[in-house]
Amino acid sequence: MSISFDVISEVTKVSYSEMMSRHTTFSAGGPADGYVEVSCADELVRLVSLCHENDIPYIVLGNGSNVLFTDKGYRGLVIHVGREMSDITVSGNRITAEAGAMLSKVSSTAQEAGLSRLEFAAGIPGSVGGGLYMNAGAYGGEMKDVVVYADVCDKCGNVIRLTKDELKLAYRSSIIEEEGYVVLSVCMELEPDDKEAILARMQDYNTRRKTKQPLAYKSAGSTFKRPEGHFAGALIEQCGLKGYACGSAEVSELHAGFVINKNDASAQDILNVIKHVQDTVFKETGVMLEPEVQIIGE
Repeated sequence: MSISFDVISEVTKVSYSEMMSRHTTFSAGGPADGYVEVSCADELVRLVSLCHENDIPYIVLGNGSNVLFTDKGYRGLVIHVGREMSDITVSGNRITAEAGAMLSKVSSTAQEAGLSRLEFAAGIPGSVGGGLYMNAGAYGGEMKDVVVYADVCDKCGNVIRLTKDELKLAYRSSIIEEEGYVVLSVCMELEPDDKEAILARMQDYNTRRKTKQPLAYKSAGSTFKRPEGHFAGALIEQCGLKGYACGSAEVSELHAGFVINKNDASAQDILNVIKHVQDTVFKETGVMLEPEVQIIGE
């Protein structure tokens, strides 16, 4: 049965059968029935409320850097939070950023203001909303280290302010995911430091990324979560899976923790590689790798 987006089109422009390969860093995935770009927080809250009231399935998408849509796509509405909702403000030692702001931009804004502790985010290709959703982190830092509170809305469109403790930020998880909240903005508290020292740390992290991660290819970042007591990339390499490919999807030769799209891989190619890696690593080591990438769709 087809989904009607009439109530949504009264609020904002709806694109139909929008290919999600255009909106994810994996550059793979089929069509979403409906797709909208939000212009502000009030519109986002209204859309979430309308979807709930009218039983319209929906997901909220940031930069698309940690997701994979299947080739059949998504039967519902994709609500994209991007440039129109990306304001960043600095007040004293605090930075408040809207959900669509890129983490890399927030990190550089902090550096320019002489504020430290967001260096880890300099090279993360995600948005603030997505970063909070999964408690993004790198090089020993993560969102939970800097967050003071976040403004979110629930499925009914009620706006709630959640403190750091209420957000239940843990390894690649949060109450945002558990309760289906939608991030509107995040307030972070940082520490004053020398601008040049902050910049040097950011450049160091980015140099490490360039030498150790397959940034030349399309991917969703680290494909698997870190299993307790192990490193996913090391286990995959130990099993001789570097370079394993299905179509144009491949386990990176540079870093085995990354599945990459070398050319025009389908979502199924990527899923096949993920499944083969999981099966092989489990068979040889007894460790079941869990995808860090969110898999969405039919």
